Amino acid sequence: MFKFLKKNFKKVVTNFSKKTEEELEKEPIVEEKIVQPEKKESSFESAVEEIKKDLKEKSEEIDEKEKRDEEEKKKSVFKKLTDVVKATKISEEKFDNLFEELEISLLENNVALDVIEKIKKDLKRSLVDKPLQRGKVQDMVTESLKESIESLFETEKIELIKKVKEKKPYIIMFAGINGSGKTTTIAKVAKMFKNNKLKCVIAASDTFRAAAIQQLQEHTDKLKLKLIKHDYGSDPAAVAFDAIKYAEAKKMDVVLIDTAGRQHSNSNLIEEMKKIVRVAKPDLKIFVGESITGNDCIEQAKKFNEAIGIDGIILSKADVDEKGGAAISVSYVTKKPIIYLGTGQEYEDLTPFKSELVVESLGLAS
Repeated sequence: MFKFLKKNFKKVVTNFSKKTEEELEKEPIVEEKIVQPEKKESSFESAVEEIKKDLKEKSEEIDEKEKRDEEEKKKSVFKKLTDVVKATKISEEKFDNLFEELEISLLENNVALDVIEKIKKDLKRSLVDKPLQRGKVQDMVTESLKESIESLFETEKIELIKKVKEKKPYIIMFAGINGSGKTTTIAKVAKMFKNNKLKCVIAASDTFRAAAIQQLQEHTDKLKLKLIKHDYGSDPAAVAFDAIKYAEAKKMDVVLIDTAGRQHSNSNLIEEMKKIVRVAKPDLKIFVGESITGNDCIEQAKKFNEAIGIDGIILSKADVDEKGGAAISVSYVTKKPIIYLGTGQEYEDLTPFKSELVVESLGLAS
């Protein structure tokens, strides 16, 4: 994952930093003079005359002279240091021109426009009209990008194993379009629960496509799990309802509900999904998206979130996604956490998502 983006990202960041350094060379140095206090004339001679008249005044004047002499010594040492502060700044207009190459690279790697604008804003805040030390620009750019990308994942994390133990049965509904790897992902999640000694039942609520029921049946047979199914064309909400009742009767831990792999623009199927939500009252609604589809995956997640209010995301086929734009963008766009990445065809190929791995993969880790 991120193979293509990482390859270009480092090059573009280096070019951006280098060009910024070059622009700094063209900028005039702003000099700020440090005002030195004026040296006052010594009153030592007059003090001597006063000493002759009054011993008390003599003592006081000697003390005064010693203080002044000490101040003069301090000033002499201070003058050995520079009294000019040099600072170089870059304008917003020049920053916008410099950012263009980085922006193109992010777009080519399926990073969402909202995310690009955020990165640009964060970087601009760090660099524009700020004193920049020549030779240190790349360090500043890298640190700013690191902080910006880390903040893309500032959503409440979901620990699924811990979550399902909160109630019995815990109901999870899966949504996504055909071909996204949704059914295989459900089987992977079921296997993970089984490995953790959690009993689960699966509801074949994708009655829109006959092959979907058969596909789930094959998975449940391999995993030795219970599948609740009705005939093709049946009411999907009724299948989910029956699965929940079965789980309650058998004291199962988890109900996993498959749904039709609908296009997010299909209003009839979206209404059908809303009905499943009303009937099943799922504790968690997970969007499954195909990582390699990039901006399509991001747009699908947005639409499903608007329709049913998703709670978390699983990105399938992350192992063959060389760009990584969806992984960088989808959580920020929906404000929902990525829970797992699908990283292969085996049941065990389900990896917990960690944002720090994104930062490391892009070469931004400290």
